[in-house]
Amino acid sequence: MAVIAISRQVASLGDEIAGAVAKKLGYKFIDRKQIESRIVELGFPKSKMSRYDERKPGFFASLNKDRDEYLNYMQYAVLEAASVGNCILIGRGAFKILESVDNMISLRLVSCDKVRLERLKKEFNWNDKQAQARINESDNNRKGFHRSFFNIDNEDASQYMLTLNTSVLSLEDAVKVIEGVVKNYVNAGKESNGRTKIEQLLKGQRLVNQLLFDYKLNINFLRAEVEPSVITLHGVADSIGVADKAVQTAAKILPSCEIRSAITIVQDFKSYQ
Repeated sequence: MAVIAISRQVASLGDEIAGAVAKKLGYKFIDRKQIESRIVELGFPKSKMSRYDERKPGFFASLNKDRDEYLNYMQYAVLEAASVGNCILIGRGAFKILESVDNMISLRLVSCDKVRLERLKKEFNWNDKQAQARINESDNNRKGFHRSFFNIDNEDASQYMLTLNTSVLSLEDAVKVIEGVVKNYVNAGKESNGRTKIEQLLKGQRLVNQLLFDYKLNINFLRAEVEPSVITLHGVADSIGVADKAVQTAAKILPSCEIRSAITIVQDFKSYQ
C-alpha cells in the first residue's frame, strides 16, 4: 500500500495518531527510538546522538564530519525501514528523504499554541512557563534540524501532501482522514514504482556508506545516483586518484552495474574533521 511519513509539532498528537493509524490499517509504526537504535547499530556513536538527533547542530558540531556521518546513517535507517512497505515513519526528515517515492504520503500534524500548552501542562504537570519553554525549544530544534540537514523549512506546508490541525480535529477524525487518503491515493502502479524507487535509493545509500565507512575514502558530500544498470557517484574529492579509486571500489562491490563518476575535483579543498 503506502509509506506514510509524518512530521509533527510537539504536543500535536503525532505519536498517538501514528499509532492509531498503524493499528487501523495494519501498518508497522516505526517510532523515533527504533530509528535511533538502528542508527547506532549501523555504526554512529551513541554518545554523539544528542548533538544531531532531531535538533539543530551547534556551530562546531555542524562543521564536524560527524554531521555527515550521522546524515548518511540516518538516511540509510529511514530507507531500510521504508523498504518493508506498509509502514509509518515519524520525524527525522523522512518525508524529505522519501520525497521521490510514488507511494509515499507526507503529513504534517500541527496544533495551536494554546492547545499544545494545555496538553503539555496536563501530561507533565507543568506550569505555563515550563510548557511554553518546551514548545519553543522543540520548535526551534526541529526547524534547525531540517534547515541544517535538508536546507528546508519544515513549517512550509508545501513540503507536505496534507497538513492536519489537531486542535480542530480529534484523534479519531485525523485517523479517518489519513485512512481515506491512503485508500484513495495509492494504487498498484504507485506502489510498484515506489517499491522500486526505495530499492534504488537504499542501494545507493548502502554503496555510499560502504565507500565512506568501510573503505574510508575521503570524499565529501558523497551520494550515488542509481539507475537500473548505471550508478553515478557525486561528491567532492581533492584528487583524481581518490575519485578513480571510488569508481574501482564501487565496481567491485556492485560488479553488475556500470559505475560512472561525476565527482568534482578541488585540489585545495580542505575537508573538515
